[in-house]
Amino acid sequence: MTTVTLHASGPEVPGEVWERYASPARWSQWAPQITGVDVPVDRLAAGVRGRVRGPAGLAVPFVVDTVDEQARRWSWTVEAGPVRLHLLHWVADGPDGGSTTGLRISGPAPVVLAYAPLARLAIGRLVRPLG
Repeated sequence: MTTVTLHASGPEVPGEVWERYASPARWSQWAPQITGVDVPVDRLAAGVRGRVRGPAGLAVPFVVDTVDEQARRWSWTVEAGPVRLHLLHWVADGPDGGSTTGLRISGPAPVVLAYAPLARLAIGRLVRPLG
């Protein structure tokens, strides 16, 4: 197991950044590796199960492990065959206004290290105005 922690800061306010996480239908707006999300709810909640869709028709199941709206933190587990990734996300006030988001990815080293550049790109977009 390997763990990588990423951070990104940008001008978008923390409340909006949190809403982009809390609404799975919005994930594809800021995460270029996500083409869609199939979930039975409009908002994250612990225990929710779904599938996240990516390029070339790839769809992987996930379960939301924890959600703390007040702290703006949530975690989930994504499975692709025998590979399991645990991801923890959080949103905080940025150092110069705006927001900072963090992502901790844990799983098999080759998968974590391959996914980290895509994740870094996504969270960088997450904290900036969409458009």
